[in-house]
Amino acid sequence: MSDNGRRLAMTMLLFAAILYMLPSSLNASPGTTVLTDVPFKYLPPAGYTGEFGAIDIPVTVALDGEIVYSGTSEGLRTSPPMLEVHDPGAHRVTTTAGGKSWKVETRAVNGLLSILPPLIAIVFALAFRQVIVALLAGVWLGSFILWGYQPLGSLLHVVDYYIIGTLSSPEEGADHVSIVVFTLLLGGMVGITSRMGGMQGIVDKVSRLATTPKRGQLTTWLLGVLIFFDDYTNTLIVGNSMRPLTDKLKISREKLSYIVDSTAAPVTVLAVITSWIGFQISLIAQSFVALGVDRNPLATFVSAIPYNFYPIMAILFVLIIVLSGRDYSLMYKAERRARTTGRIASDSAVPMSNMDAESIAPAPEAVPRFFNGVLPILTVIIVTIVGLIMTGKSSLAAEGITGTGLLDIIKESDSFKALLWASFSGCLVAASLALGQRLLDLTHTMMALVNGIKSMVPAMIILVLAWCIGKVCAEIRTADYLVYHLSGIISPRFLPMLVFLLAVGISFSTGTSWGTMSILTPIVIPLVYGTFADAAGEGAALDRVLYSSIAAILAGAVFGDHCSPISDTTIMSSMASGADHVDHVRTQLPYALTVGGVSIIFGYLLLAIGVPAAFSLAIGTGFLLAFVRFAGKPVDID
Repeated sequence: MSDNGRRLAMTMLLFAAILYMLPSSLNASPGTTVLTDVPFKYLPPAGYTGEFGAIDIPVTVALDGEIVYSGTSEGLRTSPPMLEVHDPGAHRVTTTAGGKSWKVETRAVNGLLSILPPLIAIVFALAFRQVIVALLAGVWLGSFILWGYQPLGSLLHVVDYYIIGTLSSPEEGADHVSIVVFTLLLGGMVGITSRMGGMQGIVDKVSRLATTPKRGQLTTWLLGVLIFFDDYTNTLIVGNSMRPLTDKLKISREKLSYIVDSTAAPVTVLAVITSWIGFQISLIAQSFVALGVDRNPLATFVSAIPYNFYPIMAILFVLIIVLSGRDYSLMYKAERRARTTGRIASDSAVPMSNMDAESIAPAPEAVPRFFNGVLPILTVIIVTIVGLIMTGKSSLAAEGITGTGLLDIIKESDSFKALLWASFSGCLVAASLALGQRLLDLTHTMMALVNGIKSMVPAMIILVLAWCIGKVCAEIRTADYLVYHLSGIISPRFLPMLVFLLAVGISFSTGTSWGTMSILTPIVIPLVYGTFADAAGEGAALDRVLYSSIAAILAGAVFGDHCSPISDTTIMSSMASGADHVDHVRTQLPYALTVGGVSIIFGYLLLAIGVPAAFSLAIGTGFLLAFVRFAGKPVDID
């Protein structure tokens, strides 16, 4: 056979294989899926509930021909029976009432399969260290199981059902699109503000305080706290801007990179107006929608902030180290070397290249001005607060409720709409400042806007895939399986600590906070509700565990990120500070482990025995003060 003949034969075989793998029909949805040996609540068909309304009549429910409920229609509505199937495959539930029957087809899969999509996402993240690949693998595997083990059809549904579905579903599609637009606009605002010199103006203003090594470190810490709206921007601006000053003050590159790294992500995960907020509240909102829970995701996030023990204490620990003038372990050696010899890096150091990103470097014609950096940020903050109040009052007024407090108004607010208004307003103010002062022309202003938006695209890919795997976990009932098998083993009180440790392990191994949050949030929130439902817990106890578990995901993700040598923010901190990456990791690790250990013992462990979060933070901070006092050594002893 000639080469052309062989090529034609191979093409035909490939085409035939594709046709074979294609499903006989590409349905609009995978249908109802239940798990074997895991009880599920039976919900009456929509036609049944609509036809009889409030009329109470006899009704029966049969599973595969066997009656599993016999009572009244009112009882079926108020207390649906728990059904259970033991064999994988197709099953039929028949509801009979008033001489009519409604049949619902459902498909059962082995319960163990429900944990495979998130598990494969974790395993792939560990193996390939690529969160996008890991999330895609998890979504595809879930699609493969849910759509009847169709190889190619399930792959196509990753795009047409899961990705498009997360952005267009009636329940949460509008919210998801709002978060995407908000995050992109916030990136555009940062791009314009940085390009016209606004961020450099903030740095220049604060840098006037730095005249000694202690003040230089304090200024770096202060900048790290002030530039709170994005961890990447924080790292790049603070590291690159402060490096010449800290070199002059004989502060080691290891210390600079530590301060930069330990303020960037922690402050971003705590502040409400950040590039992370959309991602975080969208994951929380998705879990609430899947559970049918009526909670405001933004209010929930804010309520969880006091339980973010590691980020809070990491920021405070940097301040303690700076104000005390003491260091320990490898950091002490690095600081003593810099002070006594003037060598800001070790002899064996190979500093990573400086990262002067185009999106944050001021334009040649830009003039660094403090108010050009502050005004857009203040605009975002003010518009967000005003938007929350306006939408909250409007929502309460529509319900005929007046005279409520601020907290009630915030709980009823439309946080997605407020964030959209805020980021768009921030872009308008930044563009107006750039054009009005002729710091940038219209072309370069738009280019800065687009560059800022481009910087958010990788995060948006992860975000959408995170929503997809959350949708997969909801449809394949991952949380139901975990709750059923773990609720009797895990005490709700110790759940936050276990979540924190799990988040640390995933984040350390993968080097990403966002990937960790996207994998754990769709599992942990349903697990909290499930364990409390099993333990008949309600009210304040449920709120306490819910808030602390959400915080544990975020805190553990940041802690693992700080310890991981493959973390993007750790690498960027080394690059922006001009530090040897290995030296940065080695000197930062003892400090991160100290704060992480205190967060576990004085944070989540004390929380499990009933100690309030405020007292846990106070006790933990007190221990850190004592530890630095006795374990640390003064660096400037001349």
